[in-house]
Amino acid sequence: MTALPGRRALLAALAAAGVGGRVGATAAADDGAFDFVALGDAPYGPDLLAGPPYRALIDRINALGLRFAIHVGDFKDGTAACSDDEYQLQWQHFRRFAGALVYTPGDNDWLDCHRRGDDPLERLQSLRQRFFAGPQSLGQRPLALERQAERMSDHADYRENQRWQHQGVVFATFHTVGPTNGFDASSAAVRAEAQRREAANSAWMADSFALARRSGARALVLATQAEPLAYDRPAGPRRGSLQPGFTAIGRTLLPLAAAAPHPVLLVHGDAHVYTFDQPFETAQGRWIANLWRLQVFGDPRMHAVRVRVQPAVAGAPFACAPVWNPLSTDPRRGVHRAP
Repeated sequence: MTALPGRRALLAALAAAGVGGRVGATAAADDGAFDFVALGDAPYGPDLLAGPPYRALIDRINALGLRFAIHVGDFKDGTAACSDDEYQLQWQHFRRFAGALVYTPGDNDWLDCHRRGDDPLERLQSLRQRFFAGPQSLGQRPLALERQAERMSDHADYRENQRWQHQGVVFATFHTVGPTNGFDASSAAVRAEAQRREAANSAWMADSFALARRSGARALVLATQAEPLAYDRPAGPRRGSLQPGFTAIGRTLLPLAAAAPHPVLLVHGDAHVYTFDQPFETAQGRWIANLWRLQVFGDPRMHAVRVRVQPAVAGAPFACAPVWNPLSTDPRRGVHRAP
């Protein structure tokens, strides 16, 4: 990682201004600020055990009265059934959200279904038919969504890549899955799908950045499932080091974020560790100062994160606070790493 003059002082200033801190801990007001909720990697386990805590978390989210929430995938553990009945159960959970619920798939939801003898690609099609069929999000007050499948004929399969705008901010999802995005699958067909999916992701990201620039967006928020950073266990992610299989992030997202005239937030799950930081660098080792990353809680820490989007607050365009779930069985109540 290339050292930058004054970088430590800048990070300290960002933290003091509210980056990595609680919602509302900002250096100045942003009259156009708004909040949304992010969650993922939940619920895990049979509904008899996982259902009550998950429903309690949804109730906590509903009590906030926010317009929408984003679930970044893995709505079940990787060894659980991939049956249509399981998908229907999770669809019913999403129906409990009082606002809109936008979902992007995780590996447990389709890629890992081979562990139960199912065809991952057939299960992916089932997910698309159940969760991404219409022009709207999930939830009781759905949002109108733009889907890549309808905008880009070359990527007509990718209905799960979605986009919407809210109060001058562009939101988009793109479909990556942990831990290696399908590129190490034993099935040649699954590996070929991973290549097509990354091409679609790259095109969708580029189009979303172009939309944000063209519309004069105040910020861009991207959401996906996979943790893209390589890890040194147990120390955590290595700054600036992407895992193999995430070429769309490395070749498209990072350089476009570095050049963007607005702040960018990447929301993801996968590692189950609540993290809000700025770990990304360009291929040349230059720290990307206007790109933030939020990784949500995950099982057994069945909590969510309330995100404030406040682009007018200098140095702190995003702020986060946990939405604690009183029925979560995790005694540590999550781990938070700031810049």
